[in-house]
Amino acid sequence: MEKKLAILPTIENISDDLNLIFKDLHMHPELGFQEFRTSKIVKEKLREYGVDELHTEIGKTGIVAIINGNQEGPKRVGVRADMDALPLNENNTFEYSSKFPGKMHACGHDGHITMLLGAAKYLATKKNFNGTVNFIFQPAEEGLGGADKMIKDGLFKKFPMKSVYGLHNWPGMPAGHFGIGKGAVMAAADFFDLEIIGVGGHAAMPDNCIDPIVLTAQVISALQSISSRETNPLDSVVISITQIHSGDAYNIIPDSVKMNGTVRSFNKDIRKKLPESMLRIINGICEAFGAKCKLKYINGYPATINSDKETEISRNVAKDIVGKEKIFDNPTPSMVTEDFSYMLQKLPGCYIWLGTGNSKGITPCLHSSNFDFNDNVLTIGAAYWIKLVEKELSI
Repeated sequence: MEKKLAILPTIENISDDLNLIFKDLHMHPELGFQEFRTSKIVKEKLREYGVDELHTEIGKTGIVAIINGNQEGPKRVGVRADMDALPLNENNTFEYSSKFPGKMHACGHDGHITMLLGAAKYLATKKNFNGTVNFIFQPAEEGLGGADKMIKDGLFKKFPMKSVYGLHNWPGMPAGHFGIGKGAVMAAADFFDLEIIGVGGHAAMPDNCIDPIVLTAQVISALQSISSRETNPLDSVVISITQIHSGDAYNIIPDSVKMNGTVRSFNKDIRKKLPESMLRIINGICEAFGAKCKLKYINGYPATINSDKETEISRNVAKDIVGKEKIFDNPTPSMVTEDFSYMLQKLPGCYIWLGTGNSKGITPCLHSSNFDFNDNVLTIGAAYWIKLVEKELSI
């Protein structure tokens, strides 16, 4: 028999409202730091729910709402949802598909907002906890570092909290299941621009040239030895070349090749060494053939690392909601990155996955133009947030 949640009937009473909010947000996606309409909707709902305090323009378009429990207490906890969409044309044709060409909620942030709003509505009414909960609605997760921006704008100084929690929908996991793991759960993401500089000339006279394309092939192959031969097999490193640009004629060896790519890792000490390892290998190949190189290495988001205590709290809350049979303990970490990692560098906390896969197993993946957030999990996500707050701030 399917486990029934004690809290779910109350949440299910507002499920229609949550669906309306979700569909409205999905129809009106906004890119990072441009979430003006989204922020307006969130503010209107929070005021309607009767939160105790509402603070805006934290990190430009970010919002922090404060709800105090029935009993005053020193404990404070933060719960976060991201708000931005992606620069993508939506292929879906359902009635609530994106109204804005080139913009789409293809990562489920519309669902994240809705679930957190559902929890805010419940908690603002019931207040069945001791202390304070800070609701964080964060802009610009998709590559622009909105979390870091909010922190630099005083998030944790203006609104103190002892721990912070995040959640992401996960299409590869059955709907209503949770994936919860301690330690590193999502990778650090860095990027690089590389130029191999040779000597161009006639394609029929390669002996008079230093062919940067041939060198590029060797560089691409050699870089893979960093993960396969220089890194402990129990640690993960991914180096991917994602763009190569060179030449514009059949019979000309170009002067140079430009390429771009990304580097993913978990271990911070390994991460620090990667630029040096890459440059050593690239320089070695270029010097062997009389070529030169230019490497620009760009540090991106750090790894998302959950703290042990907060992970256990999240796990117990999820078990109370859906039962232990629907918990994936310590799932395989993802090489995808997430800027909630900046918050976890400042405070203990936990970032979990909520499964949204459908029964046929054909849910499009994140960042797909066919992505469709499974709105059947909205009440489950809201219930998780409610129970988490009541657990962390128990009376």
